[in-house]
Amino acid sequence: MNDDTFVPRSRSAAQTAVLGVVVPIPEPWSQLFVDWRAKVGDPQANSVPPHVTLLPPTEVPLADRPAIGDHLAEVAANHPPFDMHLSGTGTFAPVSAVVFVAVARGIGNCELIANDVRRGPLARSLSYPYHPHVTVAHDVPPDMLDLAYCGLADLSAEFRVEHFTEFEQTPDGAWVIAREYPLTGPPH
Repeated sequence: MNDDTFVPRSRSAAQTAVLGVVVPIPEPWSQLFVDWRAKVGDPQANSVPPHVTLLPPTEVPLADRPAIGDHLAEVAANHPPFDMHLSGTGTFAPVSAVVFVAVARGIGNCELIANDVRRGPLARSLSYPYHPHVTVAHDVPPDMLDLAYCGLADLSAEFRVEHFTEFEQTPDGAWVIAREYPLTGPPH
């Protein structure tokens, strides 16, 4: 149950880009999640920065990039900063071999922003219901899923979310920051 993994399709790199929109996880938590993904052998440990997904990897025409930037800026201007609390672990098993750290506070904020992001030039459906989380193990053996699940079960991380980030996937599968969008909307 994870829309976060983009499987490249045959596409013309000159005509399309693959974008994702996320709430990035700040330090010191970010490095902790990278270290755990590497510890359990997750192949995306060093290519996917720790995050809560707002828009899963989505192929878009390059010609739409200006409209997408305007759209994301408008979404950010309509949502205020918010507090996020990550706490404990969960899994999507048996639907998907994924272990994640749960969003305990900020779920509603993520849902509202994600719904707005997935409109206009980024309108798309999802394969699974939206469930904000931070993936810490994916595509690893069952014993490594268990290690991540138990090893991070007591985690508690709190931070302020003041922006979301648009990432673009490079031809080698890594993700690079395309733009950050400050949350400047009035309080809900």
